[in-house]
Amino acid sequence: MGVIEIYVSTDVETDGPIAGRHSMLSIGSAAYDADKRLLGSFSANLETLPGALPDPTTAAWWATQPEAWAACRQDMESPRIVMERYLAWLKSLPGRPVFVAYPSAFDFPFVYWYLMEFVGENPFGYSVIDIKTYAMALLRQPYRACSKQAMPPDWFDAAPHTHVAIDDAIEQGRLFCNMLKANLAAG
Repeated sequence: MGVIEIYVSTDVETDGPIAGRHSMLSIGSAAYDADKRLLGSFSANLETLPGALPDPTTAAWWATQPEAWAACRQDMESPRIVMERYLAWLKSLPGRPVFVAYPSAFDFPFVYWYLMEFVGENPFGYSVIDIKTYAMALLRQPYRACSKQAMPPDWFDAAPHTHVAIDDAIEQGRLFCNMLKANLAAG
């Protein structure tokens, strides 16, 4: 039997597009096995980085999301404390973590940067799955034709997309697991 993979659906909320220059405000991760069992979750709000400034375009978008903004600015902790707890949580999972996100090109660089900056370790390595790219392979369509609106309805569970990191991580983790099931059934 091979190594058990744990799919860690992760969503981050930030105040700009570039890790290190901008701050990760919130992180949410939901760990699933291949049978869509939720094995655990992690959620935290982070203090901003010293010297980092919010991106004006991102700040304007946040102004349109007052509830999500309020959610990610309460109970803030230092990035070091959050990443120490996150690393311990990842290491407690009953298998090797695989980072899953929509889009991974945005979320993973923040998580990678924060892990390396504050705890010097990244247990994901470069094991990263982008949900939209996975949809592209399953649907056999060009990447830009594979938005959520173009995906089959049976890939989606009734789950909110709130721009609160943990809510979105759970929603996207369910989506990924449904896609994984569809792929294995077609195999």
